[in-house]
Amino acid sequence: MLVALHKPYGVLSQFTPEPGSRWRTLADFALPKGVYPLGRLDADSEGLLLLSGEPGLNTRLLDPCHAHRREYWAQVERVPDPEALRRLERGGIDLGEFRTRPCRVRLLNPAPQLPPRDPPIRHRKNVADAWIALELTEGKNRQVRRMTAAVGHPTLRLIRVRIGEFLLGDLPAGSWRELDALERRRIFSEAASP
Repeated sequence: MLVALHKPYGVLSQFTPEPGSRWRTLADFALPKGVYPLGRLDADSEGLLLLSGEPGLNTRLLDPCHAHRREYWAQVERVPDPEALRRLERGGIDLGEFRTRPCRVRLLNPAPQLPPRDPPIRHRKNVADAWIALELTEGKNRQVRRMTAAVGHPTLRLIRVRIGEFLLGDLPAGSWRELDALERRRIFSEAASP
């Protein structure tokens, strides 16, 4: 079984609550028994989270050696200039314990039409914002947020919209669905190829 969940803001990518945490967990979404998250999204990130009960799929989908693509849309402070986008794209940004790999980056213009986040992001009257798309083949802890901050554009809102060729699409926040046979084959065939 392979399940796609549109994880809302404020939800941990786990079923067990953290002691003293204010965040909700995956247990709040009546997911099928025996599934577990393939990878993570931070509590303050939103978007596509895959869950499965099939052993080994996590590594096949998320290990950087398989170069399995994941696309994120990030709303960032200020409009990045071409040099900031190039710095993100060419990789090698030092984030302390690792350097980022090259990735694909583009400015989303026009900005995507998305439902507002609850709670809303902070707005600063004198600071413009923009949306960028980043396609990564790795997923370290808070990587997108750390990358955009390193080039002077802190992330205000972050949504994972694609894993491999599977798109989040119009699945509403907080909803999930089981993938059909064709969608499963696409996920598995991509995960199997290096």
